[in-house]
Amino acid sequence: MTEIQAPLAGHLATAAATSRRFVRMTLAALFVVTAATTVAVPRAFAQAATPAELEQRVADLEAYITNSQPKALISSGPGHNAWMMTSAALVLFMTLPGLALFYGGLVRRKNVLSVLAQCCGMAGMVTILWWAFGYSFAFAHGNPFLGGTTFAFLKGVTGAPNSDYAYWVSQNVFSMYQLMFAIITPALIVGAIAERMKFSAIMLFMFLWMLVIYFPMAHMVWGIDGLMNGVWNADAKIKAIDFAGGTVVHMTSGWSALVLCLMLGKRQGHGQRAFVPHSLTLTMVGTGMLWVGWYGFNAGSAVAADSIAAGAFTATTLAAAVAGFTWPAIEAALTGKPTVLGFCSGAVAGLVVITPAAGFVTPTGAVIIGVLAGVIPYLACTKLKAFFKYDDALDTFGVHGVGGTLGALVTGFLATPEANANLSTNLKDIVGHTLWVEQLKAMALTMTVSIVGTIVLASIVKAVVGLRPDTEAEELGLDYTDHGEAGYHADDSSGHAEQEESGSLPPHGAVASGT
Repeated sequence: MTEIQAPLAGHLATAAATSRRFVRMTLAALFVVTAATTVAVPRAFAQAATPAELEQRVADLEAYITNSQPKALISSGPGHNAWMMTSAALVLFMTLPGLALFYGGLVRRKNVLSVLAQCCGMAGMVTILWWAFGYSFAFAHGNPFLGGTTFAFLKGVTGAPNSDYAYWVSQNVFSMYQLMFAIITPALIVGAIAERMKFSAIMLFMFLWMLVIYFPMAHMVWGIDGLMNGVWNADAKIKAIDFAGGTVVHMTSGWSALVLCLMLGKRQGHGQRAFVPHSLTLTMVGTGMLWVGWYGFNAGSAVAADSIAAGAFTATTLAAAVAGFTWPAIEAALTGKPTVLGFCSGAVAGLVVITPAAGFVTPTGAVIIGVLAGVIPYLACTKLKAFFKYDDALDTFGVHGVGGTLGALVTGFLATPEANANLSTNLKDIVGHTLWVEQLKAMALTMTVSIVGTIVLASIVKAVVGLRPDTEAEELGLDYTDHGEAGYHADDSSGHAEQEESGSLPPHGAVASGT
């Protein structure tokens, strides 16, 4: 038998090797055809190739599938590009109309258009800044605090990938994706100062805020040579992690919102009459849009359609759902009634807190984060605000400031290479050990930049154009005084407006408590 088995084994091995070569050559041929028809590569690349060249092309195909660095091909990949363009649209959908409707439903009817206008204004102004220098300041090589001017006016930002951030995504797509983050961040601040800050003052403040706070923070956390980019910058002085914007988006906007609302003071009549949401229906619709859009926000931050994006997608779903259940469950336990506003607030809090951790934690870690997100921001919005009596009109600080800070901290404890192997690149010695210390450092710096920067910038704006409208204009409503329009007309009303202004309607949860 052994005399027969040995030759048979040899023939089988030869057949297997031949089969593998055939499969690899077939894949290479398919790759060449695809490259020749759908990817911008030289025509010569698609012509007859040597076995070594075919091997190289197959290796690049495998790199595309696994989202790793190609050996020779320098091109965007259609699948990854498609996901990132979709994600960019989803993140814009979070602001327009998601956040606009969420906030719009929570204010009084006389101020609904002012909130929508502020969100629209951010989209326009920030896009212009991003084109001129914002993208370059955030993502070009520079120093640990700010990028250079290499990409000013989007010069050189083409369909080719920027391998500092993605191997298979066009840099122009990447830049547009990151633009959507830059748009929604200042728009979040609007919630804290709703109904009492002039449109002109808001736009001037946000212009300065983007220059002084957002662009530097984005570079420090996500820039390839950023001060706090612990995952990819081996020389980072603060080896922190932030998958999708816990520090860059939520902490900066949340802490700035708190400072700004304190500097502005309370709304006229705050604490003396109930300021009820004029349409929780709009708020619920906006919540759904935010949740859907957040998949682009978190899963898109993998900058690829890969396993890390899948993990972030899963974590986002779990955290939002758990927090959206926990918040109203607390309401039911304490007051006997779970509210729609509680469902909405809980879901958004879950999305906020999971943001910095989305691509770094396991499903169980996401559930833990969901529970914490349903409890801690709830206490901030109901107890902390009532105790200190500040007028965070729509709970931007309670949800985004407190939630973003909480998320940044728990990420330091729950992040694991099991969820994201990139954590082993430069952080293998601290993940699971002292990463939380690095997170504390990043949190402290973010708070300092946001608080100090906001005090200075708001003081400048106050001196130049003033911050608030006069008392009569504020009572009349910013829709009319700032924009000369009305969100609703008298013949459409059903008595709700009169009840709202008289304070005869009961408050609807933490955001509307007026306390």
